[in-house]
Amino acid sequence: MLYADVIVDISLEKLDRVFQYRIPPALEKSVVVGSQILIPFGKGNRRMRGYVVGLSNHTDYPVEKIKAILQILNRSTTIESRMIALAWWMRRQYGGTMSQALKTVIPVKQKIKGKEKRYLSLAVEQGAAAAYIVQHGKRSKAKAKVLGELLEKRRIPMEWITGNLGVSASVINGLKEEGLILIETEGIYRIPSFLSKGERGEGHQLSLQQRAIADDFLKEYQQGIRRVYLLHGVTGSGKTEVYMELIRGVIAKGKQAIVLIPEIALTYQTVMRFYRGFGNRVSIMNSRMSQGERYDQYERAKIGEIDIMIGPRSALFTPFQELGLIIIDEEHETTYKSDTIPKYHARETAAELARLSNASVVLGSATPSLESFYLAKQGEYRYYELPERIGTRQLPHVEVVDLREELKAGNKSMFGRSLKEKMEQRLRRRQQTILFINRRGYAGFVSCRACGKAVECPHCDVTLTVHNNGTLRCHYCGYTIFTPKTCPVCGSSYIAAFGTGTQKVEEAVKREFPQARVIRMDADTTSGKDGHQKLLSVFAKQEADILIGTQMIVKGHDFPHVTLVGVIAADLSLFSNDYHSSERTFELLVQAAGRAGRGEEAGEVVIQTYNPEHYSIVTAAKQDYLAFYEQEILYRRLLGYPPVGQMMAVLAMAKGEKDGEQLLEKMKEEMQEACSMLGIMVIGPTLASVGKIQDIYRSVMYLKNSRIADILTMKEKMEVYLNSLESSLEVQVQFDVNPVHIY
Repeated sequence: MLYADVIVDISLEKLDRVFQYRIPPALEKSVVVGSQILIPFGKGNRRMRGYVVGLSNHTDYPVEKIKAILQILNRSTTIESRMIALAWWMRRQYGGTMSQALKTVIPVKQKIKGKEKRYLSLAVEQGAAAAYIVQHGKRSKAKAKVLGELLEKRRIPMEWITGNLGVSASVINGLKEEGLILIETEGIYRIPSFLSKGERGEGHQLSLQQRAIADDFLKEYQQGIRRVYLLHGVTGSGKTEVYMELIRGVIAKGKQAIVLIPEIALTYQTVMRFYRGFGNRVSIMNSRMSQGERYDQYERAKIGEIDIMIGPRSALFTPFQELGLIIIDEEHETTYKSDTIPKYHARETAAELARLSNASVVLGSATPSLESFYLAKQGEYRYYELPERIGTRQLPHVEVVDLREELKAGNKSMFGRSLKEKMEQRLRRRQQTILFINRRGYAGFVSCRACGKAVECPHCDVTLTVHNNGTLRCHYCGYTIFTPKTCPVCGSSYIAAFGTGTQKVEEAVKREFPQARVIRMDADTTSGKDGHQKLLSVFAKQEADILIGTQMIVKGHDFPHVTLVGVIAADLSLFSNDYHSSERTFELLVQAAGRAGRGEEAGEVVIQTYNPEHYSIVTAAKQDYLAFYEQEILYRRLLGYPPVGQMMAVLAMAKGEKDGEQLLEKMKEEMQEACSMLGIMVIGPTLASVGKIQDIYRSVMYLKNSRIADILTMKEKMEVYLNSLESSLEVQVQFDVNPVHIY
């Protein structure tokens, strides 16, 4: 016997309540997850609409009491059906419950009261209104003023009357009671303020390379070919213009498009470019918007009032009825991976949503993730390349400065001599500078300023992480040593924990260049609703000379007057305790370099580092992605890391210091035979990199294998095992398939 788990209401607060129904034999082959069905509900067997959210061969209820599904309602796929099917896939792929997955794909929490606009118009003939003014105008000047305006304009917004004419609500109500005016109410959508200020503009003429890519994609689209494409274009090569041309072609066929961007900081500049091309058929979605604004954008998408939705990860779940294209810009960014359950990756989830919607996916980046480039080389993605910048603009000249030599020359400041001299030049020429602090993945490592070497784990090829008790620990295998007093490589005493912050850099800049106008962009200075937009707008208008920040300032921004980018310390991400560290460093340096020379003037980049010979820095300076990829993929292949191998983190969180680690150890023993049969390697368990958060202890173990199917099989076995312990379990366990950060 086959049973269906059914929800009877798609509103979010009801998603936790699931009812079981029997599937009649005649419908067994037709009912799938996402099916819209008709069911008998409640004591009176009211016929109600429901959605299938799960299928099983067993039930926890007496079989004779379970009612049967009456019929499948609708053969065509509704938005809700598609999203439920996507949630089902996410639950199986990433873990968690169906309810958690549903709450992710149906993200608007509840219905928000609509916003209304009121208008005044005459309820009497114009002659009667004019007569009233003549008869009562001297005694009721305010009423006469309102009627006089309505004789001229016929229909006027209420706020204009109360604001511009200074007329009170009591006067307006008096006119209404006398039967002289009508007050009409219209529902309006809350539109984010900067969208209403945008102006349409002319589209850019595509280059021959851009045109060839767009034509090839649209030819395949016309032929009904739907797949994932990787657009690899150097910084400034015009990827956005290609996206817009693809969207035009898809919209012309009555379809809609989602454009994902990695950061809220990019929203304003990106949306303005799309707004100039598509006008008010564009909308945005991000977490800084009010609940009402977000709700209204979803409603506009649902009824087909917009064609393009732009936003970070969650915009992927926009309820477009005719979704035809999903674009993921800067697809290499780790912000596309969710850090809450289910820990989905937008890139993989977009591919599944596209499959369910008969849509295509375009991934774009100057520094594609190793996963995407690997799949492109395997032939699973179609590969396009834009190897040159638009027009005559050249890639910037990059200089690598060895900070060990600066130290030998007696320069202990954070600015090397070359960077300082070039910053002075820019101030004299009234050009702009970006100073980038590479803190991505920074986890407190120890390195030597004399030889540049960081203290590493001899077993795992990652740096050891600083702990408060004076030890260094590997968060892959648990290897631990006391913090050395001298460098284990060269014996120098110039060894210490490495790190710097935006505020320190800002203070140093103001000391060295007191005449400079400086903007610092970090979590503290951008906390307001439009924090990013305001600071970036000030810099774009050349009201500041130097912009200081972390990775948020090097992603996709286009400032034509920036001719110098300084990377204060490239090593901060290079020696994070993560196998991705070289990839992250390469990406950030190339992206940072790409901010220079985007206007008429040539650009220069200064990369300051203690490791100028490291391949990620050498290849980033040359903007040579292929050379970096070839080196990095060898390392991944040797150690079985993604994308060559597959990996899953199992994170346990508990109030007791040892509880999580003990549960993982017990689960490892239970799964030992199954892991051996599937050829799965288990690493750990050990204490997580951040061992305690808010008094909750965190432990982790990793599973590695060459096949994702085997990893997912093991995840399901672990879920079954955990469910069998659930009544006594005081440890929360989360699964993270191919994590983008190491715990």
